[in-house]
Amino acid sequence: MFLESHLNHPMRNGSIEVICGSMFSGKTEELLRRLKRANFAKLKVEIYKPTIDTRYDNQKVVSHDENYISSMIVNTSSEILNLIDNPDVVAIDEAQFFTDDLSNICNELASSGIRVIVAGLDMDFLGNPFGPIPNLLAIAEHVTKVHAICLDCGDIANHSYRISEEENLVALGEKNNYKPLCRMCFNKNRKDA
Repeated sequence: MFLESHLNHPMRNGSIEVICGSMFSGKTEELLRRLKRANFAKLKVEIYKPTIDTRYDNQKVVSHDENYISSMIVNTSSEILNLIDNPDVVAIDEAQFFTDDLSNICNELASSGIRVIVAGLDMDFLGNPFGPIPNLLAIAEHVTKVHAICLDCGDIANHSYRISEEENLVALGEKNNYKPLCRMCFNKNRKDA
């Protein structure tokens, strides 16, 4: 497939790949798919996720479809540099929960020859760019934006609409707290509109 041609070639010089989109768009599923291919290629893979992500499992990266892979839990993105053990590939899930220095960490890893794959929400529940993702998009060699289906109209969704009354920027949740919406439905449903 031409779209994925960069995934079929060895990454000798390091690179950054970002998989982004709304909730329920398949970001983690795509991350797991790429890691499975790296494992088939006998590459050494290390996976990291933030401590805050406890939705499905404390130790595993788990997709909404319940596919999973074991991971290392870190409190800060700088911990990744302390934990890496000569990997070919470093994967980071739920990247939006890290601080802005994550882009510097990923740059350092890629510059040392490591293939870095990052997955995360590109917008928060208000529709604003989320955490370090905008900076990562700017420095990445490869960007994949995945989409969910709008639950109100069936169009392509790129927003994560919060159903619950929670007002904190970070609020973990599932289908009972969030639903994917297209731009038009998101704007129509916004509580502050």
